[in-house]
Amino acid sequence: MAEKKEAQKLIANNKKAYHDYFIDETYEAGVALHGTEVKSMRMGKCSIKESFIRIEDGEVFVYGMHVSPYEKGNIFNKDPLRVKKLLLHKYEINKLAGKAAEKGYTLVPLQVYLKNGKVKVEIGLARGKKLYDKRQDIAKKDMRRETEREFKVKNL
Repeated sequence: MAEKKEAQKLIANNKKAYHDYFIDETYEAGVALHGTEVKSMRMGKCSIKESFIRIEDGEVFVYGMHVSPYEKGNIFNKDPLRVKKLLLHKYEINKLAGKAAEKGYTLVPLQVYLKNGKVKVEIGLARGKKLYDKRQDIAKKDMRRETEREFKVKNL
């Protein structure tokens, strides 16, 4: 059988989440959007830097996800910062709610991308980093960058 390759196009990435949190698990969720929001997302006009996720009454919502208004959408455009519902299975929502209720855990959006024509959000179950953890990560990055630079100089 011929396997269908899944086409993915990255729309937005949350680099700050990887800096501020340890990501333990990731989940893929759909997003309930209106027509002009989808068109705007296809053009790459989305930001999730300051966004967060909450579970309320058995439903998952993303707050602070900015979708710029579509240029040709005029009266059909929605509020760019409106709360958007995430689409997950009930058992996934229950599992996430149980984990997020534990001390120190939170839900953050990691990526927004198009997958087979549908807008998807990658959710991360995250634990907050302490200041010394962030310093260790920065030190590791600097060491890796330095070794790459030395390697590049030697191979010229």
